[in-house]
Amino acid sequence: MRIVYTEIMKDLSQIRGKRAFIIDMDGVIYHGNRLLPGAAELVQWLEKNGKAYLFLTNSSERSPAELGQKLSRLGIEVGAEHFYTSALATAGFLASQMPGGSAYVIGEPGLIQALYDAGFTMNNVNPDYVVVGEGRGYSLESLERAVRLVASGARLIGTNPDVSGPTESGIAPACGALVAPIELATGTKAYFVGKPNPLIMRHGLRKLGATREETAIIGDRMDTDIVAGIETEIETALVLSGVTALEDIAKFPYRPRHVLEGVFEIPD
Repeated sequence: MRIVYTEIMKDLSQIRGKRAFIIDMDGVIYHGNRLLPGAAELVQWLEKNGKAYLFLTNSSERSPAELGQKLSRLGIEVGAEHFYTSALATAGFLASQMPGGSAYVIGEPGLIQALYDAGFTMNNVNPDYVVVGEGRGYSLESLERAVRLVASGARLIGTNPDVSGPTESGIAPACGALVAPIELATGTKAYFVGKPNPLIMRHGLRKLGATREETAIIGDRMDTDIVAGIETEIETALVLSGVTALEDIAKFPYRPRHVLEGVFEIPD
């Protein structure tokens, strides 16, 4: 495995030559409130070389404006137009399926605001959907209500299928793990809108104004970022600064095109 890894890393010209980049955030740019090595230099390189770039995150907690403010606090200035989240993708999907619908939401303000902006109302009695994202408001009470509502006919939606995510102190449960008890209790499978769903990837390419041939995706997860890139037929680069470790790659039936220690290797 080490031999394959070394060979893949030798030539980064295929990544550097791309016109557009889809970049994950957690585990790629930062862990919690800790900026990862090379993140600031990567943004400088993208700007200097006139690259189109989009931070596309499966996290649903924050709005694009809040994500921009977070990066600013970490020393990187990026406009809100460079962010797209699973919350926005979920809200857009639901609005296309049922305009003016209602939802019971377990999640943070970024998800709730995205749904409001898409014309949805909040409903904890007889909603059209139960929508689950990451959030500190997850409790036994909210879980019991969600189970009752799904059992009564509400459709179950998850913002993303990630079962865990990197934090400053280690791995924490993510949306996929939070949805699982509702699925088990009701016998209902959730529909996940975030990566690797092709919907969110197509939205990303449209926001970039780029074709798949012009684009590369940089992420830290084989099961979301890399498979999303493979299924969208764009260049894939796995960084080992997040969830997936080097020894994990062999467990999957597909491979990233490039494997990097971190984003600090990309600027030339």
